[in-house]
Amino acid sequence: MSVVVVGLHERNTPLELLELVSVAEDDIAKVLTGLTASAHLSEVVVLSTCLRTEVYAVVERFHPGLADIESFFESRSNGMLGADHPLAALAESQAIPAFPAPEHSDVPPPRLYWSIDDEAAGHLFTVAAGIDSAVLGEGEVLHQVRRAIELARGEQASGPVLEGMFRHALEVGKRARSETAIARGTTSLSHAAAALAAEHVGDSLAECNVLVLGAGEMGRGVVRSMQRLPGQPSVVVTSRTQARAEAVAGELGSKAIPLTALDESLEGADVLVTCTTAPGVVIEAAAIESVMRRRPERPLTIVDLAVPRDVDPAAGGTPGVKLLDINDISAYAGQQLGAKAAEIDAVRQIVAEEVERYRSVSAARTVAPLVSALRERAEVVRRAELERRTRFVRSLDEAGREDLEALTRAIIAKLVHDPTTVLKESAGTPRGERLAEALRALFDL
Repeated sequence: MSVVVVGLHERNTPLELLELVSVAEDDIAKVLTGLTASAHLSEVVVLSTCLRTEVYAVVERFHPGLADIESFFESRSNGMLGADHPLAALAESQAIPAFPAPEHSDVPPPRLYWSIDDEAAGHLFTVAAGIDSAVLGEGEVLHQVRRAIELARGEQASGPVLEGMFRHALEVGKRARSETAIARGTTSLSHAAAALAAEHVGDSLAECNVLVLGAGEMGRGVVRSMQRLPGQPSVVVTSRTQARAEAVAGELGSKAIPLTALDESLEGADVLVTCTTAPGVVIEAAAIESVMRRRPERPLTIVDLAVPRDVDPAAGGTPGVKLLDINDISAYAGQQLGAKAAEIDAVRQIVAEEVERYRSVSAARTVAPLVSALRERAEVVRRAELERRTRFVRSLDEAGREDLEALTRAIIAKLVHDPTTVLKESAGTPRGERLAEALRALFDL
């Protein structure tokens, strides 16, 4: 049994491919059901954000299990992933590097990466800690990690192994943010999107009209970030769910409009930020062209945070329109690293420490059933021997029987103590595996 993570990341994957394999929350149940139907995968969690789609799984048979996960990505890629990069041909450790990535490379990295066991845990911990994000220390990813395990649990796709790993990852994320300065300053994609929009309209959004399409966590973050920028623009929120748009608007002091009024609102907008979880394009290029024909002298900046994209990429060719997507936001965030880049090493040290702690905890958890079985076997033998001497036991008074019970229990405890201690201390090592196998054979456990 092994734990693996297989995924695609925005840094080394074309956006067109990333949006194809992205898994919306509405689609997660179907995806988890399909993956757990594999005889080789006993637990599965899918983590899909605007920057990555990753499958974490407990595989019972390594190569067939890895092949089943690869088939999942290939089936969603519409042939873009192809068969020219089979996982079996990749290096054993192919996890993507922590941000920032190298600017140049003679050999482009493979699109599909994977890691196993401790490295898989380390990758998840790095994600939760916020140094595998375009915006260092972003808090949104911690919510996404928590949501991923909640959804898997709801579909009964997760189990004790991934539950433990994801719970530990959340602890790592909190520790990284409390013990380092990684979360200071710009700490979200929504904040970066607002700042990038402001830069494109002249460093200030004063007297600008901002339309936010999407009222989830990202949409809420965009509205809040817009209101904190110099100039405090007028912000309008719309969503497929009117009640949600009104809730966000009411909470943050903005205005909500029905989705049916989107076209009219676009005509008066200077900035459009989209961040829905729709499975495909929400605003066609023709709609943008129609709006711009009615306001030819007024430019429009569009920031599309969604993956899959909300706005037809062809809209970027419309005169007067500046269309920015997640790649542009990632590039912008990379330029804003500043002093936070110095915190990366400190966070990596925390991740390394937590991987070691996770290894110890996991190893102890692995040998616990064997230790329990040994103690139970010893107790069965003890009771059987006492029952064979029923006449002697009955000849003792109550105090004598209690002393005999205590004596035999103490003998068993002392005999089992040393093997138990050695087994726990060596758990997770080749020696520990040999000792465990010997114990099973010697005591028929």
